[in-house]
Amino acid sequence: MAPIVLRRSLLRRSVLLSAGATLLAPRAALQASPARLTPTPGQTEGPYYPVAFPADSDADLVRVTGQAAQATGQVAHIQGRILNRRGEPVAGALVEIWQCDANGIYDHPNAPGGQRRDRSFQGYGRNAADAAGRYGFRTLRPVPYSGRTPHIHFKIAVAGVGRLTTQMYVAGEPQNARDPVLAAIRDRTQRDSVIVALTTADDVELGAVKGTFDIVLAL
Repeated sequence: MAPIVLRRSLLRRSVLLSAGATLLAPRAALQASPARLTPTPGQTEGPYYPVAFPADSDADLVRVTGQAAQATGQVAHIQGRILNRRGEPVAGALVEIWQCDANGIYDHPNAPGGQRRDRSFQGYGRNAADAAGRYGFRTLRPVPYSGRTPHIHFKIAVAGVGRLTTQMYVAGEPQNARDPVLAAIRDRTQRDSVIVALTTADDVELGAVKGTFDIVLAL
């Protein structure tokens, strides 16, 4: 009987080893092919992308060269990283933003209420991502205007590759639930990725808020 018991024992051990190999295979495959990030959704450029860039087009939209006072509204420090789908930084990507002022008016000839526009607000800025893919802007907390929830327009351009136009929204804004542009993003993960929580930034600038908006390019 001993040889039979031995054969059964060896057979059982072989089955267990085979099962173990099967369980380990997906883990090894996962390590070899890490999960990819979800790309940031593209959105409309809207009707108010600048027809001419302001002379002052730096990353500080709150202070305009030649204006004695800074823009009206709550200062917002927005920063983040430009990444590819593998989570790697996209160094040198050009990041542009534009938005309305605290009165809900864009710096654009077709924008209604242009005579009330805050000349101390730059309205547009650009910044190049550094070697770690990081960018940053000093701007205003966005405000709503007719038909739209508060948002900031973003355009990211990578030389020789392409560009992405999207928008950043503010978490907790009641208009988010009925904004048609935001609602057009059907994928919940992608929609959540463009909604940013703004928190107090007294450690950076008294009375300001700050938020982090990481942008993932489909690269």
